[in-house]
Amino acid sequence: MSDTDGKKPLGLGGAPRSGSVKQSFSHGRTKSVLVETKRKRVVVPKPGASGSAAGGGPARLGDPSKRPAGITDAEMERRLNALKLAKAREAEDAERRAAEERQREEERQRRREEIEAKDREERERVAALQAKAEEEERLKALAEADARRADAAKRAEAEAPSPRQAPGGGPVPARPGTPTPRKAEREREDRDRVGKGREDNRRSGKLTLNDALSGEGGRTRSLAAMKRKQEKARQKTMGGQRAEKQFRDVRIPETIVVSELANRMTERAADVVKSLMKMGMMVTMNQAIDADTAELVIEEFGHRAVRVSDSDVEQVIQQVEDKDTDLKTRAPVITIMGHVDHGKTSLLDALRKANVVSGEAGGITQHIGAYQVKTEGGTTLTFLDTPGHAAFTSMRARGAQVTDIVVLVVAADDAVMPQTVEAINHAKAAKVPMIVAINKVDKPGANPTKVRTDLLQHEIVVEEMSGDVQDVEVSAKTGQGLDNLLEAIALQAEILELTANPDRAASGAVIEAKLDVGRGPVATVLVQNGTLKRGDIFVVGEQWGKVRALINDQGERVNEAGPSVPVEVLGLNGTPAAGDVLNVVETEAQAREIALYRENAAKDKRAAAGAATTLEQLMAKAKADKDVAELPVLVKADVQGSAEAIVQALEKIGNDEVRVRILHYGVGAITDTDVGLAEASNAPIIGFNVRANASARNSANQKSVEIRYYSIIYDLVDDIKDAASGLLKNEIREHFIGYATIKETFKVTGVGMVAGCLVTEGVARRSAGVRLLRDNVVIHEGTLKTLKRFKDEVKEVISGQECGMAFERYEDIRAGDVIEIFEREEVVRKLA
Repeated sequence: MSDTDGKKPLGLGGAPRSGSVKQSFSHGRTKSVLVETKRKRVVVPKPGASGSAAGGGPARLGDPSKRPAGITDAEMERRLNALKLAKAREAEDAERRAAEERQREEERQRRREEIEAKDREERERVAALQAKAEEEERLKALAEADARRADAAKRAEAEAPSPRQAPGGGPVPARPGTPTPRKAEREREDRDRVGKGREDNRRSGKLTLNDALSGEGGRTRSLAAMKRKQEKARQKTMGGQRAEKQFRDVRIPETIVVSELANRMTERAADVVKSLMKMGMMVTMNQAIDADTAELVIEEFGHRAVRVSDSDVEQVIQQVEDKDTDLKTRAPVITIMGHVDHGKTSLLDALRKANVVSGEAGGITQHIGAYQVKTEGGTTLTFLDTPGHAAFTSMRARGAQVTDIVVLVVAADDAVMPQTVEAINHAKAAKVPMIVAINKVDKPGANPTKVRTDLLQHEIVVEEMSGDVQDVEVSAKTGQGLDNLLEAIALQAEILELTANPDRAASGAVIEAKLDVGRGPVATVLVQNGTLKRGDIFVVGEQWGKVRALINDQGERVNEAGPSVPVEVLGLNGTPAAGDVLNVVETEAQAREIALYRENAAKDKRAAAGAATTLEQLMAKAKADKDVAELPVLVKADVQGSAEAIVQALEKIGNDEVRVRILHYGVGAITDTDVGLAEASNAPIIGFNVRANASARNSANQKSVEIRYYSIIYDLVDDIKDAASGLLKNEIREHFIGYATIKETFKVTGVGMVAGCLVTEGVARRSAGVRLLRDNVVIHEGTLKTLKRFKDEVKEVISGQECGMAFERYEDIRAGDVIEIFEREEVVRKLA
């Protein structure tokens, strides 16, 4: 049986076979398989086809029979052109991308070369430094080797025996077999040792290819470390001793961090921590210790402890006692005090021939003003004009503290008033002399004698009544008595002999402070000692600054201000409080340090005042606050004194049920920050002589925040008092309108127990409230369900008539009980 088994082999008909392959199977069997090769199909073009395609005829467009339906030759031509253009654009894009890639590669290569150049320069620089150090070390080693050789030569000469003398007097020549000295060999060994050390030093610290490939040498020792190592080796070789330990004066504050203490002692922090652990204190170098512990540590290390306090920063403000030879006469400072509308500002206007009162809202003074007046005799007087309203108590107190003479203005037609008494108390507390100016003597109802008599009640005895207090009758309107007043002031100033030293660092008191939009924080300062100059660095309260400009009371810029001269100071970093003391210091760092200390001290004081000492007190305060309704407000004023006075006045408003809470008060215009704070607390904004900027107004309109503007403090206090009164609960008052006695009780179906009553007093009304009294004890309080007279429902029953009453949801009534009839009335409460 053949392999083909009579079957036709597989393959294409007529296709030639290319050969056979023998396949091997298991058990030694084989089989021959025919293999044929598949040839490519060759298409032979028809004659004339190439010519027509080259000519651009229809052959170029393809066979029309194979096109999609509806494709014309023109459409086919357009598509081919579009395809050609697309291929052209693709080729252009490829060329452009290749060009951009070449440019990027060139840029990367350029940057790489620049970085390599910088690295190469840095390596060359480091290598040059190392080479220089190695050269210096080599020279030192050579010098030391030369010194050792010289010493060895000297010792050899000293120890060698004297040479034998030849018969002729010369040295005996050496025999040929005698060994020569090894001086040359020792020199060669020294040179080899020095060269080897130089080679080792030169190679140390450098990164070689072998080190880099083996993973070593990634971090080399610095040049400073190598120098320290060489210095230690040199000291060890020369047998040098370590420097003697230095003992220092270590300044320690009330608390100090362990690491800072180690730095001040120039000791290792680990040693200080170890010392503290020996004392039983397990602390780290970042923990603080008290001054007593720090002192023990300092003494243990042999240093000297110097105790200092945080308040020592203010020691730079030296209060030097002035010598009598340095004192010069200064102008007196006169404070005008008195009650509201007694003519203080008008009197000052008449003295300085100005019209200050026209610019005040409501005709009253609400700021402290400082002015200088020159009399006809050439004497200069400094006047402080203080407000008369009761809210400005603290401002008047500050005015009395900086003054030399107080002029108490009392209206002749009004006599002594409450604020007049307050001004007298301030003057007595300040221990300054007083002059009484009885104003408005030109008015028809003026009675100066009554004023003098009323002053006796307050221990003010004027000269006309055999006292020691000067009194002058004046009229600010007509000018009567003004010369006498100035003469009395000059006489009093002469008696006081007022002097000051103008040649020292300036100090003064802040009379008023405000935040000006164009000029920033501005403080009105009355210079008391020294001379304040432009460029001086000063500290005032919690603020500091550098005098940028000085403006006098006439609005003119001046370069300096001496004692008793009031000026406006520009250049502060913040708005100080009225009454703060200004002191000139030497450097800006001192001023900043003192201001920072005072700010932290004030924060600690406020935190200590507001913190509850025990948990019980905290809970009690929270419970008390829960029962108190609060009216939050935000206050912005034009000057610091006005803001403080408004806050003091508002804090007095309230009682055990309601109070005013000041969220924030400040100086300057109302800003977006104020509006945001008011919105968060649902509080109104009070603007006193200030306005909100455009942005703040828009924010207030969007957030529905109420902004109220005031220019008179009376209106502000009254409005806040009315608003706080609205938080009070209405008072419920009861009016008894009648009494009735139950004669008999009845059970009525659908109604319940009904009492047959006799109205014994007043009237019984259906809408009134009732109380049921049994043996004069209230057993029920409620309302009436029904009130009938015979069979009719009535609204009221008068005294002496009988009626039927039924209580709402109550039926325990008995004969002999008394019904009390009353009406409730809600009364709106107001704060006093």
